[in-house]
Amino acid sequence: MTQKASDATRKTYAGLDVSLKETAVCIVDDAGKVVFERMVPTDPQGIAACLAKHAQRLERFGLESGATSAWLWREFRQLGLPVVCLDSRHAHRVLSMKRNKNDRNDARGLADLVRMGWYREARVRSIDAQFVRSMLLSRQQLLQSRRAVENQIRGALKTLGVMTSSTKGRGFMPRVVALRAENEWLGPVLDPLIGARAAIAVQLKAVSESVLKAAREDADVRRMMTVPGIGAMTALAFKAAIDDPKRFTSSTKVGPYLGLTPRQYQSGESEWFGGIGKTNDPLLRAYLYEAAGVLMTRVRRSCPLKAWAQRLAKRIGWKRASIAVARKLAVILHAIWRDGTEFEWKAVEANPA
Repeated sequence: MTQKASDATRKTYAGLDVSLKETAVCIVDDAGKVVFERMVPTDPQGIAACLAKHAQRLERFGLESGATSAWLWREFRQLGLPVVCLDSRHAHRVLSMKRNKNDRNDARGLADLVRMGWYREARVRSIDAQFVRSMLLSRQQLLQSRRAVENQIRGALKTLGVMTSSTKGRGFMPRVVALRAENEWLGPVLDPLIGARAAIAVQLKAVSESVLKAAREDADVRRMMTVPGIGAMTALAFKAAIDDPKRFTSSTKVGPYLGLTPRQYQSGESEWFGGIGKTNDPLLRAYLYEAAGVLMTRVRRSCPLKAWAQRLAKRIGWKRASIAVARKLAVILHAIWRDGTEFEWKAVEANPA
């Protein structure tokens, strides 16, 4: 009776190794002893029922960040369960130490990580931020598809000797259509590509309009767009990536989070600084890099921020300066979002650096 009572008072921890169809569940007690192991269908309600039945005094349970982890995490939270989403890079280092790689061992390793508290928790985006990010990624994929189709048309016309002049600019596709009308034999090559590009253009216009509508309806995004060089896409991507401005105690921490700071290696007498970290959101980094170029070249209104960026470009080169300006823009965007203010040109003039 004493042993059973002791077992009933022990805290339990669980690890979930998630796949599309089944999830490996491993439950351990506070001493690391395996209490329960089984494969269950990947369903939030079913997994919750399994934990309720076999995990007495469940302290917390964890799953790795992945494609379905955000959905499962939100479902578990709605059920009031103590779930944590583990950083996959951090968890991979530990799981790779096991000799045999299988779902059962991975679930056991995750349970031990959660039990010992030696893990890094990954932040899960809200459903609204995830929806906006999905729209932006859909638009980006359509842009890449359109570019791929146009490049295929360029390659075909050049190898066939039909168009040997420059293919840059907006006049390229009208020239392609005119060449197709003049040369019937180009039909089997160009007709499928021209049709595919036209279909992509229709869907690209639709998703772009949806993104712009979301930007117009968001007061925070409109305030961010007062920053020179920042457009609707960049502001929306920034808000979707950060999700909650209060997660950073200082705006200067946004740059390292987005991978816009140099990497450092130091060991003993060896020390060097490399390129940027390139962590987290590559889409937002690309938008901020482009916004930095717009600020330095296309913004007509002069301001100390623009002058500082141009001086920096002359001193360290265009690419490095663009990264530094992108990092500065990220800091400004976070401060505007956090404080609920707009970009003030005079305030920037007092301290542009």
